Amino acid sequence: MDRLTYVNSGNAAYIDSLYEAYKQDPESVDYGWQKFFEGFDFGQGSAPKTAATAATSGAPEHVLKEINVLNMINGYRTRGHLFTKTNPVRERRKYHPGKELETFGLSEADMDTVFNAGVEVGLGQAKLRDIRQLLEETYCESIGAEYKYIRNPIKTKWFEDRMESKRNQPSFTKEEKKRILNKLNEAVGFESFLGTKFLGQKRFSLEGAEALIPALDSVIEKGSQLGIEEFTIGMAHRGRLNVLANIMGKPYREIFSEFEGKNYDMESSFGGDVKYHLGFSNDIATSNGNKVHLSLCPNPSHLETVGPVVEGITRAKIDGKYNGDHDKIAPILIHGDASVAGQGIIYEVLQMEKLDGYKTGGTVHLVINNQIGFTTNYKDARSSTYCTDIAKTVLSPVFHVNGDDAEALVYVINLAMEYRQEFNEDVFIDILCYRRFGHNESDEPKFTQPTLYKAIEAHPNPREIYYQKLLAEGSITAEDAKAMEKMFRDELQKQLDETKAQARVETGNAMFAGSWQGLHLPTKAEVYANTDTSVNEAELLEIGKKLTDLPSDKGFFKKIEKLFDDRRRMVNETKTFDWAMGELLAYGTLLKEGHPVRLSGEDVKRGTFSHRHAVVTLPDTDEEYTPLTTLGTEAKFNVYNSLLSEYGVLGFDYGYALANPNALTIWEAQFGDFVNGAQIIVDQYLVSAETKWQRGNGLVMLLPHGYEGQGPEHSSARIERFLESCADNNIQVANCTTPANFFHILRRQLHRDFRKPLVIFSPKSLLRHPACVSKLEDFTRGQFEELIDDSFTTDIKKVTRVLFCSGKIYYELLEKQQADKRSDVALVRVEQLYPTPVLEMEAIKAKYTNAKEFIWVQEEPENMGAWPYMLRKFRKSELQLDVISRKEGASTATGYAKQHASQQLYIISKAFEAPVSENQKEKVKNTAKKMAETNAD
Repeated sequence: MDRLTYVNSGNAAYIDSLYEAYKQDPESVDYGWQKFFEGFDFGQGSAPKTAATAATSGAPEHVLKEINVLNMINGYRTRGHLFTKTNPVRERRKYHPGKELETFGLSEADMDTVFNAGVEVGLGQAKLRDIRQLLEETYCESIGAEYKYIRNPIKTKWFEDRMESKRNQPSFTKEEKKRILNKLNEAVGFESFLGTKFLGQKRFSLEGAEALIPALDSVIEKGSQLGIEEFTIGMAHRGRLNVLANIMGKPYREIFSEFEGKNYDMESSFGGDVKYHLGFSNDIATSNGNKVHLSLCPNPSHLETVGPVVEGITRAKIDGKYNGDHDKIAPILIHGDASVAGQGIIYEVLQMEKLDGYKTGGTVHLVINNQIGFTTNYKDARSSTYCTDIAKTVLSPVFHVNGDDAEALVYVINLAMEYRQEFNEDVFIDILCYRRFGHNESDEPKFTQPTLYKAIEAHPNPREIYYQKLLAEGSITAEDAKAMEKMFRDELQKQLDETKAQARVETGNAMFAGSWQGLHLPTKAEVYANTDTSVNEAELLEIGKKLTDLPSDKGFFKKIEKLFDDRRRMVNETKTFDWAMGELLAYGTLLKEGHPVRLSGEDVKRGTFSHRHAVVTLPDTDEEYTPLTTLGTEAKFNVYNSLLSEYGVLGFDYGYALANPNALTIWEAQFGDFVNGAQIIVDQYLVSAETKWQRGNGLVMLLPHGYEGQGPEHSSARIERFLESCADNNIQVANCTTPANFFHILRRQLHRDFRKPLVIFSPKSLLRHPACVSKLEDFTRGQFEELIDDSFTTDIKKVTRVLFCSGKIYYELLEKQQADKRSDVALVRVEQLYPTPVLEMEAIKAKYTNAKEFIWVQEEPENMGAWPYMLRKFRKSELQLDVISRKEGASTATGYAKQHASQQLYIISKAFEAPVSENQKEKVKNTAKKMAETNAD
């Protein structure tokens, strides 16, 4: 076989390209290649050959060997991570080709030959033996590095300069080593203490991965030195109690009280959660005297769900507290090996890394790689080589570290923090470790992994391994280590004794601290109280004029100019506003009052239905113009078209609203139907976080909803799912029918002294409906109306049937009512579905004394929409509601336009017990046709 085949293939073209670049500018290639080509030119004289062809046709042997050595260097940098000593309890899989000398066309006979290629790794001219030793120590010991796929040579050089100069060998002072041992002692001792004192209780221990604790301790210290003032942390349940106690500074007695059940308050309205889901925040002092704020976000058992929430919290603080400085706060996400490889939310969050609306300056990702998921072997958990291979999609560097080597992990996490601060990008650290017990402490792992757990049983813990290392090198004495261990255990026992002596232990972390100061939990009366959200007429019109003004020195699309002309007439002439103007005026008035506004979601700048145009784009330059930023306010209006994600982006915006309750934070779905892609965020955070974790939120969700013949995936935002989750005034659910009411409910969100998530089923066809407008006085007087009574019937004694409804169907019922002059039928709009205006609805019954029928009318099938909730809500009420709707169905809507029209007309006809006119039939059909033309699937 030709011993130069490695040159004959792709490498030949690569070498030629380097040589051509060298001839143009010697400085354009690395120093090692400069020296190589100098030697090549000297050896070849003026012969007209390329570097690669010369290499295969009689080039001097030393030239070929130099190429081989450079290939070896590149091979170690690229594939050295495959041959590391990173697995503490298993033999590593074998990979071919390997790193043998023969792989690179070298042999033992070359080991003492001096090569110029040593310059490439900072050795200068060096023996192959020395070059190889440097590469082995740098890339094949306790640390594996994946970084060569990064397409920026500055970044790859950054890593090589730091790793190869130190050979990835940590060098800590004696005091630093003692600190690492102390944190390992705390991590191991804490788990051991819990295991003996609370036998059989679930704690999802960190045992096997205790090196995480000194790593987190060190990254906080390092980050503080680099200017970071705050860390936001997200993690699952494994090791959480250890992180809470030994990193976050949560008092041990509080954790013990949770095991003892002494944190339960019988008089509290909160439902609580298990101890390993709880969050905590605290200010800690670093060794250099700096103060760093740490926040551990509460999380559910749904693995990785906390990721986007942490990113949103971080971004809110960057925008507000730190004035856009990404270097003042950093997110840390702690993953499991099975979840980081298996959960799709990881990819959604990674794709946010460099997006203007979602970037947070780089996240440090730590993977507690137990090499097992519950009972699933790692070979069954992924197709990729590593659990962290998803990091490569956004070109994030990955380090694989032996979890038994605490110093290596501390070294790597510090390097990761430096990279994050330098380049504001994500870094992954894969901590190869193990899980001492089963999925929880009572689980038996030997059922499914008998050989692995035989090895684990015999394996010493990381503290013992590190203690023996320090003892051997003389960095600590056995007496010092024993004293350290005893002192810590005595402290734990003391706090446990104190806990047992108390009847109840109060936990810290007040609900309304920090940015939530001044807000409170509302009483039932406050929830239902009216809130004045009116705006002075002159001020409203002034804002309206600025919002409808296009700069004369810029050219816009003709359709945009016409749209803004129409809006200008609303302000200056008709004093009547459509839905888009009502929305934009709400934002403008809040900005004037000092409240930032963030609007995020798919296509929100223009709006899915081309109605909003909060941002307009110039036709020739792609320059964007945003009228709401011209109001001269300190508060900022930010609108971001999101990536095509529901789960990730809703989680992000939830986190944003959590950290900044004084901003109006809105997430809009492209169609409300797609919100089910984010159901985990809705269920685990939006509707339940307050009762589980005592964490409020003021996020607004806009979910386009309405039956216009667009099929099963473009009709329903699943009102029923939100209403079935309503209890204890946890959220607000609304389906507004007028621009003014929409204006007021948005403003109400920030004009009350409490925050509740607000779910609005927003319109589609109503955006351009001629009757769906509001007069100026509707904005300048009053407040949001939870219920709007009939305004057509003048003689209430004639009313024999009352139709309750919500949303778009009202306008179709209204047209029928007025066309037929049906003064015997009253139309009552329930604008706020929850908290339900029960008293107002019962007052309607009392008002219409001659009415015999009270009917809920909806577009949705009988088993969907608001009806199931209304049926339950009023089952014992004197308001004996009946229903008119589509018949129950497995799908939300039909995909056939004719069937849709037939069903819609049936509802209208049934509501009045009278046939529908030909004119209204055509309008229903035309609405479906227009909506079909307006939007793509």
